[in-house]
Amino acid sequence: MSNIINREDFKKYLMIIIGVTITAMGINIFYSPYQLVTGGVSGLAIIVEYASKTTLGFGVPLWLTNLLVNIPLFIIGIKLKGKSFGGKSLFAAVFFSIALWYTSYIPAVKADLLIASVFGGVLVGIGIGLVLRASATTGGTDLLATIIKHYFKTLPISNIMLGIDSVIITIGLFIFGVEKAMYALISIFIISKVINSVLEGVNYSKAVHIISSKPEEVSRAVMKELNRGVTGLNGTGMYTGGDKKILFVVCSKNQIVALQKVVTSIDDKAFITITDVREVVGRGFTEPQYDIPKK
Repeated sequence: MSNIINREDFKKYLMIIIGVTITAMGINIFYSPYQLVTGGVSGLAIIVEYASKTTLGFGVPLWLTNLLVNIPLFIIGIKLKGKSFGGKSLFAAVFFSIALWYTSYIPAVKADLLIASVFGGVLVGIGIGLVLRASATTGGTDLLATIIKHYFKTLPISNIMLGIDSVIITIGLFIFGVEKAMYALISIFIISKVINSVLEGVNYSKAVHIISSKPEEVSRAVMKELNRGVTGLNGTGMYTGGDKKILFVVCSKNQIVALQKVVTSIDDKAFITITDVREVVGRGFTEPQYDIPKK
C-alpha cells in the first residue's frame, strides 16, 4: 500500500515540477519582456522588476519577489491552519521561484503583444492546470485569499481572489498603459480556458440519448456499425403514460454524424439529444474497445 502512495506522490510532485516550469517559461518568455500583468504574484513581480529598474537602476528578479512574498504568506498560513497546511503547495511555491530563475536564461521570443498574450496564456494555463491537477497551488493570491477568508468568513474566496488580482492588474494598467492591460485581459481569458481544458480533459466526446419506438433494432445497429456500447434506460412518456426505452450512447465526435444516420435509417421519428462530454474513462476510450460481433 505504501508503495502505491509513494508512486502516486512521486507522480504528483513530478507534475508540479513540470507545471511550474511551463508556467515560469510563459512568464519569462512572454509576460515579463512585454510587461503583461495578468494578476497574481507573477504580475506583482513584473511590476516590482520594472519599478526597481527605473528607480534603482537594476531589476529585482522575478524569482526573488515570488519567494519574498510567498514565504511570509506560508508562515501565516501554517500558523493559522497548522503544520499540515500547504504541503504540496509549499513545494510548488518554492520550486516556482527556482523555475523562474532557471527559465530566465531562455531568450525572450520576438513577437507582437497579441502573440505574446496568446502564447503566454497557453503556457501559463497549461502549467497552472498541471499544478492544480496535482492538488497544489503556486501560492500567491490564492494563498493570500485563504488567509483573508480565515478572518472574513462571509466573503467568498473567489471574490477575494478577484479583488486582489484586480488591484494588481490596475497597478499594471497605470504603469504600463491601457494597451498592455487590454492584452493582459486577453491572456487571462486564455489562461482560464486552458486551465479548464487541462483539468476537465481535451478529448471531447458526445453523449447521446435516443428515444425510439424500435430500441432493440437501433441498439443492435449502433453496436454493429459503430462498435459502441449501448445502455437501455427505462422511462415513461408523461403525455402518453406509456413505458419507453431510452438508449444512452457515448461516442467520439467523429462518429456523431454516422450515429444519427444509423438511428434515422431505422426510425426516422426517433428523438435524439446530443451533449458534449469533457472526458471519458472506460472501454472504447481509455481502454480497448469490446470486440462486438458484427453479425
